[in-house]
Amino acid sequence: MFRMETDYGAGKDDPVASWDFNGWIGTDENKLWLKSEGEIADGKTEQAEFWAMYSRNIAAFWDAQIGVRQDTQPGSVTYLVAGFEGLAPYFFETEAHLFVSDEGDVSARIRQENDFLITQRLILQPYIEANLYAQDVPGQDVGAGLANGEIGLQTRYEITRKFAPYLDLRYERKFGETSSIAKSVGENRDDFIASMGLRSMF
Repeated sequence: MFRMETDYGAGKDDPVASWDFNGWIGTDENKLWLKSEGEIADGKTEQAEFWAMYSRNIAAFWDAQIGVRQDTQPGSVTYLVAGFEGLAPYFFETEAHLFVSDEGDVSARIRQENDFLITQRLILQPYIEANLYAQDVPGQDVGAGLANGEIGLQTRYEITRKFAPYLDLRYERKFGETSSIAKSVGENRDDFIASMGLRSMF
């Protein structure tokens, strides 16, 4: 089962488009998990990630995962990935992954989201994501510690389970040394993005 989300909206300065592809092939116990996500601002691809992981069920609703992640933007970087994905208490879908780059840099990402049914078709999905780094990575303009994060709310209407338009509102912010770097080069340290998109399942 695969899920694809594409949306288009605007932040403080430029129009923004993004995609999020996520899904797996295999059995309940052993899967090949594929992911891709990225963002295009003012016609320029600013972020693009492609993941491939072996996923093994280790407990009820929890998988351990290991694989690779290839970033093509803002720079070409290859990562070894290890982590977990599953359902935390109160039905919070949780992803937690550790990355080691081909330069030896260590980082981590944590994401949680949950679905709240207003009706059988209208669904609110709050989410939160944070990226952390064990060291400064000058080539990516990030500093050690909590580098950036986002909090958002997606409101979607499921015309069918496999076809749902949505409205997404999210706030993104850089923190710590990463925030200082952004300020020094004249970039925004935070942004509020409103977008409209489409979710499809296949």
